[in-house]
Amino acid sequence: MTAHFIAADDDFGGAPLLRGEVTLEPGHGAVTRATLKLSALGVVEAWIGGEPASADLLTPGWSSYEWRVRFREHDVTALVADTTVIGLALGNGWFRGRLGWDGDRALYGDELAGFAELRVTFADGYEQVFGTDAGWRSGPSATTANDLYDGQSIDARRRDDAWLQPGFAGSDWTGVHMVDGWTDRLEPHIGPPVRRHEDVAPVRVWQSPAGRTLVDFGQNLVGWVRVRVRGERGTVVTLRHAEVLEHDELGTRPLRSAAATDRFTLSGGDDVFEPTLTFHGFRYVEVDGWPGDADALASALIAVVVTSDLRRTGHLETSDEQLNQLHRNTIWGMRGNFVDVPTDCPQRDERLGWTGDLSAFAPTAAYLYDVRDFLRDWLRDLALEQQHAGGVVPIVVPDAVKYFTMPEGMPKPGPTAVWGDAAVWVPWALWTAYGDRTVLAEQLDSMAAHARSIGGMLAPSGVWDSGFQFGDWLDPDAPPDNPGKSKADPHVVATICAYRTATIVAEAAEVLGEDAGEFRALAARLRAGFEAEYLDDGVIRSDATTVYTLAIVFGILGERDRAAAGRRLAELVAATGYRVSTGFAGTPFILDALAATGHHGDAYRLLLQTECPSWLYPITMGATTIWERWDSMLPDGSINPGEMTSFNHYALGAVADWMHRRIGGIAPLEPGYRRILIAPQPGGGLTWARASLDTGFGTVAVHWELDGADLRAEVSVPAGTEAVLRLPGRDDEVVSAGIHTR
Repeated sequence: MTAHFIAADDDFGGAPLLRGEVTLEPGHGAVTRATLKLSALGVVEAWIGGEPASADLLTPGWSSYEWRVRFREHDVTALVADTTVIGLALGNGWFRGRLGWDGDRALYGDELAGFAELRVTFADGYEQVFGTDAGWRSGPSATTANDLYDGQSIDARRRDDAWLQPGFAGSDWTGVHMVDGWTDRLEPHIGPPVRRHEDVAPVRVWQSPAGRTLVDFGQNLVGWVRVRVRGERGTVVTLRHAEVLEHDELGTRPLRSAAATDRFTLSGGDDVFEPTLTFHGFRYVEVDGWPGDADALASALIAVVVTSDLRRTGHLETSDEQLNQLHRNTIWGMRGNFVDVPTDCPQRDERLGWTGDLSAFAPTAAYLYDVRDFLRDWLRDLALEQQHAGGVVPIVVPDAVKYFTMPEGMPKPGPTAVWGDAAVWVPWALWTAYGDRTVLAEQLDSMAAHARSIGGMLAPSGVWDSGFQFGDWLDPDAPPDNPGKSKADPHVVATICAYRTATIVAEAAEVLGEDAGEFRALAARLRAGFEAEYLDDGVIRSDATTVYTLAIVFGILGERDRAAAGRRLAELVAATGYRVSTGFAGTPFILDALAATGHHGDAYRLLLQTECPSWLYPITMGATTIWERWDSMLPDGSINPGEMTSFNHYALGAVADWMHRRIGGIAPLEPGYRRILIAPQPGGGLTWARASLDTGFGTVAVHWELDGADLRAEVSVPAGTEAVLRLPGRDDEVVSAGIHTR
């Protein structure tokens, strides 16, 4: 490899510029192709000939740097000239910036470095290669501070684009040095890049009771604010971001220590600021130092939404506008948390790739967007972290937590249910959605290692009753300061989840033609242990909604006990007044458990509840994303007093999976939707629904309407597939490709 990682001899306030200049070799004819391979220790933006090399942001994202540094390759044929300048701007990113709630920095290294390799092919086939090496130069940028949690400071007085032009020799520029030990970790980035997705204009600008200038963008989103401004040279405009208001002021307490503040110093001319070395989760911005009036402010600010560049595949709309808002909130929550890594939340001093959140949400994600490569990339890091931790799946990926001091009462865990199960449940969700064996083949060793780590934790009786467990995390009845104190016995939850995991690993092995006997035996051992230790005449230990839910959906019960569990679950749900009583473990599955045991009406009553805790309560409070807690905001408009309160957590939006299958009526009968189940189940007063999904074979679509008791449905089945049409009160019907009206 020609190029090397290089670092500036002067750190220049944590945002150095790197510059190299190359003259194309003559006599080889026209340039037919030029590519730029790009990476960094930190994050990097690149320019070729004064133009951006791509629209990508936050390159190369966040990977398990200890073993894997990703690169991207861009076609820059149109940008090269006889003399070409390559410019790189570096930022701290995940590599050297703050990570986690302890204020830790530089977990992976204390020196930023850039990597660029320009490969130019000429008409006669000759190839010229130029890359980062000791001959490059480094200098200061207009960025004076940058951090993903705390924001970015930009001083427009320091801007000078001359560094991107041939022949530049800045007086304050200095040399670079090569950083060894990293090029052998370079790997292609499997997933999509982070890009600007859309712009959102302010809907309101006003003065708070304390005299603060506040701006509302009308949507909780992830990205930053682009500012166009003219004012006196040296004036500092400060933007502080938050998701909510509290007592009519900016509600910053949920951010914990994250400053989420951008500072822009004006040049005295026409300035445009866009802080691309950070991102924020916000709906509201508090502006200080603005040189004009409110009208000028409203027209000068634009929120730029950033997310990984995923293709939308699934849609759902119903006759109930609150359900539609819930679905939109799920989409916005996913979009804001799928910024290179599937994070828990995008705003506070955390933003980590929690495995439990994705265990719950993967089927929903795989319907809404094409996440195959995005999650394959993440699973690659999961497997690497697991390999270097004795087979134990970490609770976050990449595993920054292994460097943290854990909060009191939360030891660094070994194998965990739901969280660790992401190693198995996520690839299985991708196989189910896309029918591509690649992800199973890539992850089978990881899946098997997790199942074996569980097997090593079991008691002689066959149950998983040892080690730390999150259990039914964020049970709504748990105290705000103790989210792990759930009604459901954590060891019952762990044992049932382990049964599901062992069963899936066995099925994955069979798909790949491998021996599944070890995992079938593990599943049988877990089932026998569960029946002996936790099941007593139809009653499951702790007698809580989540244990019945998981036992029903994960198939650990015999038919008689399953029916009894369904009846008991319906009784418990009714006893709550059809309010949510499940946490992270039970919530994604409770509606399925009710519907599958004949309690379809109860499932709809639970879904459509608007009193807290419920899926629709946040809608009544104006939510535009999914909340972390059912009551992240209390009915009086105050923020939940717990230390852990986010207004953008996608996990509880996993209910959308049930909505897609039961309301929209679209589910796979075979992985990848080669055979499709079309089975809408109207209820809850809904009078119509429309759903569609782009599969590998084409688009499947369903539109149903109720006219009194009469159900009319139109379905579209893509070529190369067939569908089983299952409408209420009618026999199943197998239909071929085409449009069918019933």
